Amino acid sequence: QVQLVESGGGLVQAGGSLRLSCAASGSISSTNTMGWYRQAPGKQRELVATITSGGRTNYASSVKGRFTISRDNAKNTVYLQMNSLKPEDTAVYYCNDKFIRALNAYNSWGQGTQVTVSS
Repeated sequence: QVQLVESGGGLVQAGGSLRLSCAASGSISSTNTMGWYRQAPGKQRELVATITSGGRTNYASSVKGRFTISRDNAKNTVYLQMNSLKPEDTAVYYCNDKFIRALNAYNSWGQGTQVTVSS
């Protein structure tokens, strides 16, 4: 079991920046992939960015060039630096931890943190 606690959300004007953090604890795999997903009202949860234990990153096309995901393995923490925010980035942002064992994928989710971008 992995516990995830997000922080750093809030209200910001368009063009501004925010940095989200997610601290993991519990049974953390050394080969996990951590990531950020978001869900806007009335929409499905979507991938924002992921980062593997080796540092390989993947971004949604809508955030590429504006958002940067990073991780500190010593602190079991993943970050999401969000720059040039747009109103359409408004959503609840969820931290995710995923690892694969014996062909099964195990996902853990944080409680979510609200990001609101005003125009």
